[in-house]
Parts: sequence; structure tokens; C-alpha cells
Amino acid sequence: MPAVTVQDVLVLPRLPQLDQTTTHYRPVTRVTTAPSGYEGEGFPVRRAFAGVPMRELDPFIHLDQMGEVDYAPGEPKGTAWHPHRGFETVTYIIDGIFDHQDSHGGGGTITNGDTQWMTAGSGLLHIEAPPEHLVMSGGLFHGLQLWVNLPRVAKMSPPRYQDIRGKESALLTSPDGGALIRVIAGEIAGHRGPGSTHTPITISHVTVQPGAEVELPWRPDFNALLYVLGGRGTVGPDRRPVHTGQLVVHGPGDALRFAADRQQDSHTPQLDLYLMGGEPIREPVAHYGPFVMNTRDELIKAFEDYQAGRLGVVPAARVPHTDGRSPRP
Repeated sequence: MPAVTVQDVLVLPRLPQLDQTTTHYRPVTRVTTAPSGYEGEGFPVRRAFAGVPMRELDPFIHLDQMGEVDYAPGEPKGTAWHPHRGFETVTYIIDGIFDHQDSHGGGGTITNGDTQWMTAGSGLLHIEAPPEHLVMSGGLFHGLQLWVNLPRVAKMSPPRYQDIRGKESALLTSPDGGALIRVIAGEIAGHRGPGSTHTPITISHVTVQPGAEVELPWRPDFNALLYVLGGRGTVGPDRRPVHTGQLVVHGPGDALRFAADRQQDSHTPQLDLYLMGGEPIREPVAHYGPFVMNTRDELIKAFEDYQAGRLGVVPAARVPHTDGRSPRP
């Protein structure tokens, strides 16, 4: 899992030492194992939020772990053109390359450690696919796509992109240097990530070395979700065991605690975690397929607009990819 790495984590800013007498570590309230399936033209995914009530996920809607898969030549797959309205997609590539294009003229390429943040808002058509050279050669592909709900007042906002290069993420480590923390959006211990969000949220990718433990301050008004990308470890004050493909839902508190097992598999030598938290929107959610609205009538209107071509039309040709950054719609 290369994503973003550093030669020496000891040169990075460090998390503060937490006061054991005043810190309230969040308990684990639920651990689920993501079922496997297929998305788009047939690439393998784990459905990380399956079986978790929406009220525990708010403001998040959906999370897919894409891969990890090592494609043979000719095997890499993507998605066909599809619509979105009413939410944001946050696509984080750990290994591999993905091209994206939309019906508003946006397009670009993301690779190891990059994030493509698409605010669908009022709606657009979108496609994601591996570049032609990767289809020809095959190779490793691994990433995540998170859906972030938009509040009612922002659901019909104009579509826009944020292309976040991996090197732009804020980097810090634990007091003993046993973890690398990449802040993609929001803030951890005063270190702010580059992602701009409608709803206050924090997203981070954390790599924990075998045997290391992390105590991470977390906003008490946020929920706290932890997804295990790879490896084995423990989570929470009672040290609940977790492994690859599991989602942890936390209860209230102002800090998270997690640790990596001393013995890991050769394929996953470290514990890799994707941390998500946000301020709940607490609005009705009407979700069907690629649309996330507040009411059934709004869902019907989204389908009608899509069928009438009001969400855009498929361009005649793919957008040429140059420096990997998306022009604003």
C-alpha cells in the first residue's frame, strides 16, 4: 500500500500525549464485516457500510473498497456512464490509476495517494475507468469510494471537482513514531487536510506499524467510523479485535484508540485504517441508486431529469488527460 509514504516519520509533527485522567476514549458499539460484490463493468468491491443503520453513518451514505486486485493484461475494468445527484463522491486511490470524466467537461487522472472529490450537487453524468495503458499491461489496483451526503440547502448546488494530490495531505505521526497519519479532509490535532467540505467532516488514512498503538483526539460532536483496509489489530478501550474488511462504529467520546497486532500477514505487514467522522446532518434521506435526496418526490424528479437529459449528455469523445487536474465545470 504505497499511497503517501515518507522516508522518516520521526521528522513529522506528532500527535499530542493525551491526558489519561480527562480523555474519554470512544467505545466500540458495532463491528461489521463487509460483504463482497462487483461494481461497474465487474471490478470487485467490499460494501463497507452494509448492515449499518443510516443514523449511525450520518453524514456518510456509502463506502466501497475497490480491490485490492492485481489485474492481468486486459482485465482492468471501470464503470459505464452513470448519473449522480444530491451528494458527493470521494474517490481515494491507494494503488493504481483511474481516469474520470463528466458531462460538464471535467476530467483527470488520479493515482497513488490522490483523491478526486466530486460534488454532484444538482446532477451530472460521470464515468470512471482505468487508462488504456493500464488495461493493456494490467497491474495492481486498490482504492475507496465514499459517498458524503449534502444538506438540503446544498443538494442542488452547481457540480464541482476537487483534485487533491497525495502530497497535499497533512502528514503527522504518533508520539513514538509508530504510525503515519494522512489527513485528507478536516482536522486532526490542529493539522488540517486540503479537502473542502459542505458538511464538517474529517477523513484520514492511517498506517500503524506492528505492535504500535495510537491515541487520536476526535471531535466529540462528530461520529466516528473506522474501516480496516488491511491487517489485524484492536480498537477501542476494550481492545476489540478487527481485521481486513471490517467496519467499526464508535460511541461518544473525545478520542480514538487503536493498535496493530505484533504479528501480521506477509501480504499485509501493517495495519491500514480509513477513518471517517462528521457532524450529522439529521435530515430525512431518500436514497435510490445514484441519487441521494430528502424525499421520494425529489427522487422521482431526479429520475425524470436524468431521462430527459437535464443532467447532461455523454460527450462524443473522452477528455484528453494532461496534468491530471480537472477543469472546473
